[in-house]
Amino acid sequence: MSTNKFFFAGAGGQGILLMGQMLAYGGMYDNKEVTFMPSYGPEMRGGTANCTVIVSDEKINCPMIYEADTVIAMNQPSLQSFERLVKPGGNLFINQSLVQTEPIRSDISIYKVPCSELANELGNTKAANMVMFGAILSATKILSEEAIEYVLQKVFSGKKAKHLDLNRRAIKAFKCE
Repeated sequence: MSTNKFFFAGAGGQGILLMGQMLAYGGMYDNKEVTFMPSYGPEMRGGTANCTVIVSDEKINCPMIYEADTVIAMNQPSLQSFERLVKPGGNLFINQSLVQTEPIRSDISIYKVPCSELANELGNTKAANMVMFGAILSATKILSEEAIEYVLQKVFSGKKAKHLDLNRRAIKAFKCE
């Protein structure tokens, strides 16, 4: 049995909540127990945004987390505020494109992902969050390939269907060793 706690943080408009929703949808597709708790400032774009996602093989008693298996910091303030949430032995994903300082922890795995550069190479810097999402999926193996494809088709449908191929490529842009 396993329970994985994720904390996504960044600025409004960076797709923080979308990454969390996609992880939650994928967990449900894979028949896991899932919680999703978003939080964002009143400014939306440019303000702070974060969310917690718990994906588990067993019932989840509380959606609140006090430490995370994986923290995603999409900007500098998020690294400074939330690096401490990573439990010892956990994962810290940093958007290397926007984070200039080094993490202070040495008891965790650190993944530096050049999200903006890779998204730009794909033709759209707005796909930076999907580059990061792919890195997380690569390292944690939290979702099945079928769940990932299901989530992509669910999220990028209707008017957004034109972005499906770009986001498929973005998710595969960075593989964690």
